[in-house]
Amino acid sequence: MGEESPWQSALTDDERAWLEAVKSADSLAELADIVGMVSEHEAYLEAKQSWQALTERTETTKTDTMTGVPGTRVDIAGRPVFVHGITHADTVEEQDYLREHVREFLDGGAVYCEQGIRPMYFSDMDVVCEADDYRWAMHHCRERDIDSHVPAVEQTFLDGEGFGDDIRTVTSAFRERAFTLIDAGRHMYGDAFTAAVGDLASDFLTSHEELATGEDFTSFQLSKEAARNPAKLADLQRYYRTVFLPQPLEREWLRRHDPELELFTHARNERIAAYALSNGPDTGPIHIITGAAHQPGIAYYLRAYRDGKWAYEPFEVVP
Repeated sequence: MGEESPWQSALTDDERAWLEAVKSADSLAELADIVGMVSEHEAYLEAKQSWQALTERTETTKTDTMTGVPGTRVDIAGRPVFVHGITHADTVEEQDYLREHVREFLDGGAVYCEQGIRPMYFSDMDVVCEADDYRWAMHHCRERDIDSHVPAVEQTFLDGEGFGDDIRTVTSAFRERAFTLIDAGRHMYGDAFTAAVGDLASDFLTSHEELATGEDFTSFQLSKEAARNPAKLADLQRYYRTVFLPQPLEREWLRRHDPELELFTHARNERIAAYALSNGPDTGPIHIITGAAHQPGIAYYLRAYRDGKWAYEPFEVVP
């Protein structure tokens, strides 16, 4: 279909077959059979390492020639839908970069943003649309009566403030400070040493839940670099394409560990894809601008829709 690159000849036949098997798995139980382990927990951890090692050998970092912006292209009934992962770090560099290209996207196409990105970068561009993915996640968190780790999440989002001094925020802030200190030493100690220390810090500071959301030292470094220099966005996108297993596996893993976090991360990928497909115009390309960690998941649902394996209708309007 001309979108994401296929598995390339760098892999053996057995390795390609393994990747295809994992790619088609719909549950951790299926994954355990593929990996050959009784424990679904251990199978997930083992598969994640193997998946990343193999996909790193085959993934390419490229910019789509049709847009000039890195991203994943999925053709649906001959119509291109592009998913562009960004840092949404609210930097002038990223804002200028995106606004330049979004003006081109709007010439015959439509642009949809993950909720929160439009007021950050495109507040004066009325034709840039915003999904309702955060509001959708908050609605379903209430509907399912999930015991929230972030009690003030809805009011905080509406107020535009931080999440407060809950334990997850404290841990996240500590992790970011630690990663910042490690990264600051790279000019003195070199990239290899910094990467090694960063890997150790990731192992120590990253929980099982965050393993499924890609919050580690490598993504931290790549995001910082891309926020300052958007030409590096392709590297950040490539990293997330290699670090995440297919969406059904990541979602089941995270749902078991933290159903609230699953709603606010991977589940929103489905909502953003549905929102753009449901609300988008009948003709012309659609561009979806989202945090880079969401790009692989949104692309997964676009492909599933194209292949008749997933449908978003009837579209639910969040109150």
